[in-house]
Amino acid sequence: MLSRVAAVKAPNKHNRRCVTGSSGRRREGRESEQQGSNMSRRVFTSAVLLLVVLMSCGTGGAAAADGSSWAGGAQLPQEIDVFVPQKTQVVIKGGGATEVKDSFGSPSFALAGEVMVAFAEGHKDYNGPQHTSDLYTSEIVAGYINATEPWSSIVADISSENWRAYTVFTRESSKDRLCVAVLPTAVSTGSDVFLLVGSHYLIRDATGKRWIDDSWDIHLVVGKATQSTDAKQGELVEWGAPTSLLASITKSTQQRDLMKFVGGGGSGIVTEEGWLVFPMMATRKNDGGIESMLFYSKDKGVNWDVSRGIPAAECVDPRIAEWEKGEILMLAYCVDGQKVFRSRDMGDAWTKASDLLPRVWITTQPIPRGEGWRVGALITVEFYGRKVLLYTQKVGYPPGERNNKALYLWVADSNHTVYFGPLSVETGAKRAFANTLLYSGDALYFLQGMGTGKADGVFLFRIIEELRKIKSIVRNWIEVDAFFSGLSTPTTGLVGVLSDSSGADKWNDMYRCVDATVLGAIRIENGFKFTGHGAGAIWPVNSRGNNKQYTFVDISFTLVATVVIEKMPSGGSSVPLLGAMLEDGMGTKFLG
Repeated sequence: MLSRVAAVKAPNKHNRRCVTGSSGRRREGRESEQQGSNMSRRVFTSAVLLLVVLMSCGTGGAAAADGSSWAGGAQLPQEIDVFVPQKTQVVIKGGGATEVKDSFGSPSFALAGEVMVAFAEGHKDYNGPQHTSDLYTSEIVAGYINATEPWSSIVADISSENWRAYTVFTRESSKDRLCVAVLPTAVSTGSDVFLLVGSHYLIRDATGKRWIDDSWDIHLVVGKATQSTDAKQGELVEWGAPTSLLASITKSTQQRDLMKFVGGGGSGIVTEEGWLVFPMMATRKNDGGIESMLFYSKDKGVNWDVSRGIPAAECVDPRIAEWEKGEILMLAYCVDGQKVFRSRDMGDAWTKASDLLPRVWITTQPIPRGEGWRVGALITVEFYGRKVLLYTQKVGYPPGERNNKALYLWVADSNHTVYFGPLSVETGAKRAFANTLLYSGDALYFLQGMGTGKADGVFLFRIIEELRKIKSIVRNWIEVDAFFSGLSTPTTGLVGVLSDSSGADKWNDMYRCVDATVLGAIRIENGFKFTGHGAGAIWPVNSRGNNKQYTFVDISFTLVATVVIEKMPSGGSSVPLLGAMLEDGMGTKFLG
């Protein structure tokens, strides 16, 4: 048979009804992984083939594009130690004295004027009476980076002996009353940076034998980047006094009976209308369950409000982005897995965004912190007039290194998704934890916590090669869409198009997201000629080997093939000329 072109397409998002999900799970610290449904597409034909796959629920998926799959010797982005345990000098708030910390974590990132501000929790192990191995105090520290400098100068500044971190939030501690500040969450507009910090005390009870958490509070700290070109490192941002928000937030949520308010971690957003929005979490008093919500200001930080609704019960670690104008996306981890929600009224009502980011949807049992499928950072960036989502996620096992895991950078729009990297690779002595992204001045920066789980540091990367590839991919998506629009072919939901070839055994996706492998084929103009029994193509749109990018096809999809039969077999054979099946372990056939 002759095969000329194939396409993957999803219908209009308003007609997408299914909830996507992956049946495979990855758990940090374990080699094994449950074998998920391996939904590669195998097409057997003996005719001219026009293969069209209609995806009923959303975005496409991809293999690592442009040869970015990690092998042991792959070049990783350069990492710079920003906050290092027992090394980085932290300037104590209110004085010039410095100290070192035992660990850092929960990074956040913001750009204030021309200053990039890296935040983290700074932990100090407690060694007083009744101490335990996991008892510590923590405060929020910041490092200031001149965004106008070239990367080489940034590297030199942070690597120098003069590099300092600065305490921006703390509460006084004593031997029986330990301050714990958690989850710095930052957002900036112009030269102003807003930092949301949750905190509480660990207090030794009357018996002196156990510690209890008490005096929960949530503060907003506002800083302003100085305009001086010769300002010293510690003078690049001037901070105001922390303001407690607990009373106003408690009043706004009194009908919901909530307590223990904290930021969501990572970064907040500034909407197209200029509103400041934080992800926030709170605990229900009646059952201890956790809710995720929005905390926002419509007047540049003068007044603040809390969203009335929640996306679902028991959802934690929210990551937010504005997709369309006024449409907030929230990615969170719920009791039944990782989900994506949308709200068009600043969080009063939420719906599942099952047509977006299908790769991140996971339907499974509760996911522990550090789960490999979790998204660490989520931002929106516009390239060539098209808005895309950038997010980080661990995918697959690097070839030949089953004990290690790699963190990749993904790009997605409404139809397509593909990953690049890796950005970092875990080893037995160095695991990856929370991370965040910042796009500034046509440069993409990545801030990540890494370590042993006890003595963790925070590292800065500038993502150069992956950003170049992402721009190339997005430009290609635009060009391919324009090409099909010129043919009066609807491109809404169009995910992939197989056309031409790069060799005897590969069928290229025009969108450069996921290619097909061909068997028993002869290359011809614009495609392949399939001849003989078993000849065909395998399109690994949701295979474990390609990290299950098209997870929604575990639920529903439509395959449409247009063929021209060159020659019918004689003798009335009952053997089908055309077939299609799933590599799902059961040989499920839906044609032939």
